[in-house]
Amino acid sequence: MAKFEIVMPKLGESVIEATITRWHKAVGDTIEEDESIVEIATDKVDSEIPSPVEGKILETYFNEGDVVPVGKVIALVEIEGDDEDDAPAEKPASDSKTETKTEEKPEKPAEDKKSDASTVTSYADSDRFYSPLVKQIAKTENISLDELENIPGSGKDGRVTKNDVLGYLENRGAAPKAEKAAPSKAADTPAAKAAPKAEAPKVTAGTGDQIIEMDRMRRLIADHMVMSKQVSPHVTSFIDVDVTNVVNWRNKVKDSFLKREGQKITYTPIFFEVTAKALKEYPQVNASVDGYNMVLRKNINIGMATALPNGNLIVPVIKNADEKNLLGITKDVNDLADRARNNKLNPDEIQGGTFT
Repeated sequence: MAKFEIVMPKLGESVIEATITRWHKAVGDTIEEDESIVEIATDKVDSEIPSPVEGKILETYFNEGDVVPVGKVIALVEIEGDDEDDAPAEKPASDSKTETKTEEKPEKPAEDKKSDASTVTSYADSDRFYSPLVKQIAKTENISLDELENIPGSGKDGRVTKNDVLGYLENRGAAPKAEKAAPSKAADTPAAKAAPKAEAPKVTAGTGDQIIEMDRMRRLIADHMVMSKQVSPHVTSFIDVDVTNVVNWRNKVKDSFLKREGQKITYTPIFFEVTAKALKEYPQVNASVDGYNMVLRKNINIGMATALPNGNLIVPVIKNADEKNLLGITKDVNDLADRARNNKLNPDEIQGGTFT
């Protein structure tokens, strides 16, 4: 009998690890090809890993709740075949491929290098693991490697989480580091602005109050909301638009459109098509800020906030929306919304958005 190693797959460009949330199979169980073996979660989406082979589970190397890097072997399956046909010839090759990708991942912040090569290099040189999100916040807030190394980590195995970094930033402004103050007064400004943040008042539960622990999705939403406030300027603008013609046109064609194309046409794809054209015409709106650089995005990838049955939100992304006609966008909108509500999105489908 031969043995087959199942590895943590690549789950998207910016994802370098995932948490095992539930094993569907235990040691000794048989498994069919394409049958789900394990459920995993990233900070973006939950997903299932299907087995690429049919066989019997010999070993599982991680427990539920463990954080596993991409490319790491998570299970060993016994399959039909001779040992000579086993992975020694092929598997190491594929493993080395995954290893190579995994090692390239930490350097993936190639975008970071553009604005602050020395900082990113120093983060990469550290023996301590930092997630891309932690490094991004550290870079944005000008946190040096020395500072980062001294932040106590509350995550698994002492890892520094985004909450650890945000908590550090709340207190950092009160006592800025000497090296930050030395260059110029301007350098003190980010720290000084972080100072006024007051600690959240302690909430005490009274008689009859009910305490409900947040589920994983709500915790992630809360964390991302806090991070968004930290790193993004928030501006709101309201403009009245007369869409009478759009409403009349949709009412006129919706039945024939459904009969002809097999797709319901809502207002969402219409607005998406208009948005894509506007972003094409005004590329500075389809942009990101990296330090003092503006990054004008070539691709127009529009995020679509979708309500889930449990009351949470997720944002699947329609890639290259400007290259699609109304029918193509309608198909994408309906498909992504349906799979989002049934928890069947792939990790790549909620990444890479340039406008939401």
